[in-house]
Amino acid sequence: MNPALMAAGAAQPRVESPGQTETREQMESSGHARCPYLVVRDPEMVRGVLHRPADFSPANALVAVTPLEGPALRVLQRVRFALPPVLASNDTDTHSGIRKVVAGFFTPATVAAMEPRIRELAREAARNAAGRIDVSGQVDLVQAVAAFPPAVVMLELLGLPVRDLTYLKRWGLDSMQLFWGWPDEDRQLKLAHSAADFYVWLRKLVAESRKAPGRNLFKSLAEHGLSTPEICSLGYFLLIAGQETTTQLISTTVFRLLEGSAPLTWGDAASEAGSRTIVRHVLATESSVPTWRRVAAKDTTLDGELIPAGTEILLELSGNHITSPAEPASQSMPSEAARRGQSTTYGLVFGSGIHRCIGAKLAELEAAVIVQETASALPIIQLREHRPEWIRLLSFQAPRTVTVGNKPC
Repeated sequence: MNPALMAAGAAQPRVESPGQTETREQMESSGHARCPYLVVRDPEMVRGVLHRPADFSPANALVAVTPLEGPALRVLQRVRFALPPVLASNDTDTHSGIRKVVAGFFTPATVAAMEPRIRELAREAARNAAGRIDVSGQVDLVQAVAAFPPAVVMLELLGLPVRDLTYLKRWGLDSMQLFWGWPDEDRQLKLAHSAADFYVWLRKLVAESRKAPGRNLFKSLAEHGLSTPEICSLGYFLLIAGQETTTQLISTTVFRLLEGSAPLTWGDAASEAGSRTIVRHVLATESSVPTWRRVAAKDTTLDGELIPAGTEILLELSGNHITSPAEPASQSMPSEAARRGQSTTYGLVFGSGIHRCIGAKLAELEAAVIVQETASALPIIQLREHRPEWIRLLSFQAPRTVTVGNKPC
C-alpha cells in the first residue's frame, strides 16, 4: 500500500515526554485524545530531533493519521492516486537535489520581488471586504481577505496558471482533514472523492506544465528527472501547504487582534511594524502548523531516554489544542501557550534543519502585508462572532470564519 495512505498509530499512545504514558481512554478524558505519539515539547529537544534525520526520519510526515477504509481507498485507487516520498517525507539521498530545485522558486530575491503584487492583492481584497460590509453589514474576513491572495501568489510564484481557485481551496481543506484529521468512514469517502478530483486536476496540470513555454516548477522537476507521480506527489502537498497554511495564519491573526487577546491592537496592525510583530507573535504562540511528525528510524536515544525503532513522535512547534489541555472545538479562547505568550520558540515554527519550510519567508511576508492592508482599510470593525468553529487537526489549526461588521457610531 502507498505509505501516504497508511495510518499512523503503531506506537504506544504517549504524551509530554519519554517516561510518561497514558492509555487512549486516559488521554481522551484528560484532553489528549487522538494523540498516539511520543510528544516532544522542549525547544532544544525539538530542534535536536529535526537535526537528526538519520535517527528521526520524516517518513511519517504525510501519512494519514486515521486509517483509510476500503471504500475511500478504492476511490483513490481508481484515479491511480499515489504519493511517493519526494520532499517533506523524503529520507533518501534524492532529497537535497529536489529541494534545491524547489528552493530556486523561493529565493530571498524572488520573495522580496513579490511584495508589490502581494500588497496589490491584499488592498483589492480589503477594499472588496469594505464594500461587502457597506452592502450587507458584515463580512467573513477568512473568505474575503485571507483565502485567495495566498493561492494566487503561490501559483504565480511557481509559474503555474491561476485558475480554479475556489476548487483549490476546497480541495486543500478536504485533503488536510483526510490526512491529518479523524474522519469516520462516511466522511472519509466524501473526502476521498475530493482528493481524487484534486489529483486528476493536478495530473493534467503537470502534463500541461511540462510543455508550457517559460519556467515553471513542474517543468523544472521533470527536467531534474522526476516522474509524473513524483511531481504530482510534491505538487499535491505543496499547493496545499504553500497557500492554505498562510490563509490559516492570517485568519488566526486577525481573529486574535479583533477579540482583544493579542498583545497589539487592531490599530497597531495597520502599520508595517505592527503587522509584522503580531504575525510573529501568532507564529510563536498559535501557528497554523503547531505540530509535525517524525518516526524513529532505529533504536536511538533522546535526552538520555531510549527511543525504540518505529516510535512515532509529535513535535510541538507552537501552542495548540492537541498536546495542550483541550478545550471544545468551538472554543475561541487562546490555547494555554498563547495565554502565556510563548511556546517553543519562533525559530522553530517553520521547522529546522534540512526539511525546514522552504516558503517560510513568503508566508510571513504575505501574512504581515494582508493583515496590515486589512487593518488599514477596515479601521472601525468589530467581531460579530466571538466563538467561531475552528479547524482542529493534528497539525493544522485556525478559525473557519472571522465574521466582522462596522462598530456602531
